[in-house]
Amino acid sequence: MNIQEVWDSYRDQLARVEEQLFRDLESPVAQIPAVGRYLIGSGGKRLRPVLVILGAEMAGYAGNHIPVLGSIVETIHTASLLHDDIVDDATIRRGKPAAHSVWGNEIIVLVGDFMYSNALRIAVSLKNQQVMDVLSEATTRMTEAELLQLSKIGDPAITEDDYLKIISGKTAALISAACRLGAILAGRPEADDEAMAGFGTRLGAAFQIADDLLDYRADAGKLGKSLGKDLEEGKLTLPVILLLGQASEGEREEIKRIIGAESLAEADLARMMELFAKYGTLDLALARAEGIMAEAKAMIVERFPESRARQAMLAIADYALYRER
Repeated sequence: MNIQEVWDSYRDQLARVEEQLFRDLESPVAQIPAVGRYLIGSGGKRLRPVLVILGAEMAGYAGNHIPVLGSIVETIHTASLLHDDIVDDATIRRGKPAAHSVWGNEIIVLVGDFMYSNALRIAVSLKNQQVMDVLSEATTRMTEAELLQLSKIGDPAITEDDYLKIISGKTAALISAACRLGAILAGRPEADDEAMAGFGTRLGAAFQIADDLLDYRADAGKLGKSLGKDLEEGKLTLPVILLLGQASEGEREEIKRIIGAESLAEADLARMMELFAKYGTLDLALARAEGIMAEAKAMIVERFPESRARQAMLAIADYALYRER
């Protein structure tokens, strides 16, 4: 199964999640549904909702909470993007002006707060403490990771362990939650829950490493932003961290100068690309992601029988590693 077959196979269920998203963003305060429609209309991969759907199918849960849970995780993800764009002063999101560029920071911060709190309010209505525990832990870890990332902006002393802590909270925590919710609702054994959680954690980490690689090796037009944007913002991701560990002393000083510059000159980006090529750093970072993803796949292959949903999970894992944008 390839990724297009996944979207085709689960289109109807994803459409129900989409309908739920619109309902969950209803409010008498006009800015909330307006921003919600703007964001939902911008598209997005809906990766987290499809993982909810697949995890539930693999676990044998067929109840009516799937669209609600899909909407909850997508709403939490969307809220995090709203806040991220303000922190990063990003101007574009999914090919459109970032929401804060349209409505202003004050409104978007508050809409993001509404999305977080409303998602958890809806989760409470499901009356399942374990679901609440998983979602609350994920949102807490996301915020902690964002703060850790901010503390490491432009810091050439950042370690690979620091980076892994950041992506484990920022990206992997919610993906892990999405994968395991179905197992929780199905009342599966704890070992199944742990397998789903472990798969999601590793999928999320590998997904983020691959996403960070796109900042240096994607087609800029398909990516929707200029290459080297993370570096310009002072976000030192795995490729740069690995390069700092490989480069000569003179090259490290050169890299530190580039990291500390107020803006990223084309010549500096070209020099970074030259150093990446010299040491094979981008391929090494991809190999790290592939190793993590192999662990992820093994966790569900060993625990769950062959099925359409398991095939789809594995297809998403491959898509996460090798997508172009």
